[in-house]
Amino acid sequence: MRLISLASKSMLNRKASVLLTLFTIAISVMLLLTIERVRQEAKSSFSNTVSGTDLIVGARSGDIQLLLSSVFRIGHANNSVSWDSYQDIKAQRGVSWTIPISLGDSHKGHAVLGTDSAYFKHFRYGKKQTLAFTAGRAFVNAQEVVLGSDVAQKMHYQLGQQIVISHGMGNTSFHHHDDNPMTIVGILAPTGTPVDKTVHVPLAAIEAMHSQPKSTPRMLGKPKQPAGHKHDHQDEHGHHDSHDHGHADKHEHHDSHDHDHADEHEHHDSHDHGHGHDKPDTIAVAVPAPADLHGDLIGEPKQITAFLMGLDSPLYTLQIRRNINNYKAEPLLAIMPGVTLRELWRMLGLVEKILLLFSAVVVLISLLGMLTTLLATLNQRRRELAILRSVGARPRHIFTLMSSEAILITAAGCTLGIALFYALIALAQGTLQSQFGISLSISLLSHYELMLIGVIMAAGTLMGILPATRAYFYSLSDGMSIKL
Repeated sequence: MRLISLASKSMLNRKASVLLTLFTIAISVMLLLTIERVRQEAKSSFSNTVSGTDLIVGARSGDIQLLLSSVFRIGHANNSVSWDSYQDIKAQRGVSWTIPISLGDSHKGHAVLGTDSAYFKHFRYGKKQTLAFTAGRAFVNAQEVVLGSDVAQKMHYQLGQQIVISHGMGNTSFHHHDDNPMTIVGILAPTGTPVDKTVHVPLAAIEAMHSQPKSTPRMLGKPKQPAGHKHDHQDEHGHHDSHDHGHADKHEHHDSHDHDHADEHEHHDSHDHGHGHDKPDTIAVAVPAPADLHGDLIGEPKQITAFLMGLDSPLYTLQIRRNINNYKAEPLLAIMPGVTLRELWRMLGLVEKILLLFSAVVVLISLLGMLTTLLATLNQRRRELAILRSVGARPRHIFTLMSSEAILITAAGCTLGIALFYALIALAQGTLQSQFGISLSISLLSHYELMLIGVIMAAGTLMGILPATRAYFYSLSDGMSIKL
């Protein structure tokens, strides 16, 4: 204990160099723990890009290809799934819910996903988190669109604006669906997943845009009457009136009634036309959508790109997956997203190794800095060591003193580094979740992280052995050894 107290006082006399070394170790420890925590959470978040989904079904291709196209919107699906097959599989025993997905269109470089109301109800990400809205609501008819957070932020879109969908995926498209503008009615909260970069539209809108010009999507509300309807009705009664001279009184009364009725229709028609030309700048998003309108979101599609499935019990997973993979009507493929995501992460294992190597190099550099500082000050401390030898300190005491200083500096650096690590997590937690989908939790150090701290402490002790050994031989060469 006396040697530790003596080592502490000795470091206080050299506080400038000691503090510099201490902060270097603290920053390296903070970087090491942060990189390791981000690496683990990124792996977990990557595996939970889509969570709560038991199976993803698409046309037969590769597992990773189906995952990339349906979840990450990367690449293109070679074939599609017929709507009849989708309905047949959806009706199988054990299927709790399904989410149809139709891809292939874009809006200014952002993928357009056609789906139905089940998407907002059953889709999960992260740790089974549900989709939330920062503004607006889900779509309820074929003329409405819901944007991901990145799309709304980058394009500066607001509720009530109209956008045009383009055919094909990519930043450049030569075929725009100008005859089917979509009105923005909702903006999703950030998730850190491909949902943020996606434009969501009803399946019925995809069908309407790709159908023949003569087939137009069905509009919500009461359809307008064709122009000239009231005049034809009035002329018809006038023609009828001119032919029945024998019943003048009766038809005179009938004609006056018809004219009143026509005037009433004329009044309502002008009212309807007036509303038809005034487009509101914004949409009243607080009004809930009636439940009976959700049937208009699907239309009658012939095929879809893929669909997500949730099952009543995990026990059905392997059975239904086998049935789908052996489906006779058409070649289909069912994958378990969690397993395929782990396989994809293993393919990216090189990035993980580079992160670990980077953090290890940072720690090594900081420890070498401490070694350099101790060796540089060793010659300046020969007078101090000589005084210690003159008052009875033996060479082994000098060796222990120098080693204790290295251990104390390393321990203090690790403690400060852990404190900086938690402070950094607290500050960056929200940004990492919203921008990258990495959910960092402020929790105790894991067993692996504690092991890393132990390795740093051991490395710091080893770094202190070299200057301690040189100090040991300095004390012998000064001729002040005490013979027993």
